[in-house]
Amino acid sequence: MKDETLAHAHTAPLEWKRSDGLVGYDEALAFMEARATAIAAGEAPECLWFLEHPPLYTAGTSARAEDLRAPDRFPVHQTRRGGQFTYHGPGQRVVYVMLDLNRRGRDVRRFVQSLEAWVIAALAEFNVTGEIRDGRVGVWVARPEKPLTATGLPAEDKVAAIGIRLRKWVSFHGISINVDPDLSHFDGIVPCGINDFGVTSLVDLGLPVTMEDLDLALERTFPQVFEG
Repeated sequence: MKDETLAHAHTAPLEWKRSDGLVGYDEALAFMEARATAIAAGEAPECLWFLEHPPLYTAGTSARAEDLRAPDRFPVHQTRRGGQFTYHGPGQRVVYVMLDLNRRGRDVRRFVQSLEAWVIAALAEFNVTGEIRDGRVGVWVARPEKPLTATGLPAEDKVAAIGIRLRKWVSFHGISINVDPDLSHFDGIVPCGINDFGVTSLVDLGLPVTMEDLDLALERTFPQVFEG
């Protein structure tokens, strides 16, 4: 695995870090916890870490046991981030967001909304309209070409998940955006506890987007949301 600093024009202190290859979940968690502690102590800059994980499921603080449909399929990691069950795996861009809300405003709701707005702005670079839904965490895309759901609602698919944790007002965990993961891997859980809607990816939407394309879009749009 090789780490590198992404080229960017943002002002310090903010480290943009990208890891090539697959990063183990425990390794990532240890890094995030140590970095969040260092940021809170004023000993390290904020950090955005771009990576991919091997196939695994994570359980947030609201996870329900019955939502883990295939407990033996992939490793399951208990985590103290908000949310329910999520899947991570190759082809999914995970961005761990270690930002200091002591200087960005101690407003958790606003911070989550900013993360959602960042994802939506990046998706718009590919002419994908990401949307937020009350009561459903994450970013969604309308699928009018699909049949109505079992409850009669228009079909929508989730393209990005969001789950954070704060320690001393420093965030960690973050966002995941589906570029081209194996969507069948989501079948082992009820993603985020939602049965009525599906999961999609940029490639599933018909867009030949690479991980590097998405990274550049996230870099371009970050200042619009967090530095405006």
